[in-house]
Amino acid sequence: MDSGFINSLYSLDGKVALVTGAAYGIGFAIAEALAKAGAKIVFNCRSREHLETALEEYKRKGINASGYICDVTDEKAVMDMVSDIEEKSGTVDILVNNAGIIKRIPMTEMKTEEFMEVAGINLAAPFIMSKAVLPGMVKKGAGKIINVCSMMSELGRETVSAYAAAKGGLKMLTKNMASE
Repeated sequence: MDSGFINSLYSLDGKVALVTGAAYGIGFAIAEALAKAGAKIVFNCRSREHLETALEEYKRKGINASGYICDVTDEKAVMDMVSDIEEKSGTVDILVNNAGIIKRIPMTEMKTEEFMEVAGINLAAPFIMSKAVLPGMVKKGAGKIINVCSMMSELGRETVSAYAAAKGGLKMLTKNMASE
């Protein structure tokens, strides 16, 4: 079969993909793959240093990406970022909720603030991000939201109680979002 035909079946030409936490790691790899399929890449991170390094790396790989400094747990900041993306790049067609953190601390030693930080980034942020892009997707009549869970959404392990709880919650949030 012609590879051009196959590529056309999976083309993301003209699509805007927003990948959270895509300054490095898994998020960067996801964004790179989406770009290779033709998507216009938009990403966020929390630090200027990571943003600038990521923009240089995207450019080095031939990817024209736009980056934002945005805390995905801050609903107003997220709404402002999505509004700016829609104005400059168009409606978000693909949202990848990838941003996440883990703190390996035994539950008996973990402070509530640490638990809440992990739950905020891994669970509340995908809710906030999805809520921000859904109106545009609904208006357009199409869109995809991909929530990056983890094996920890199924398994329990020592020292990752907050992470496992958040990823398990994200798995159920994903199911509920699909049903709505």
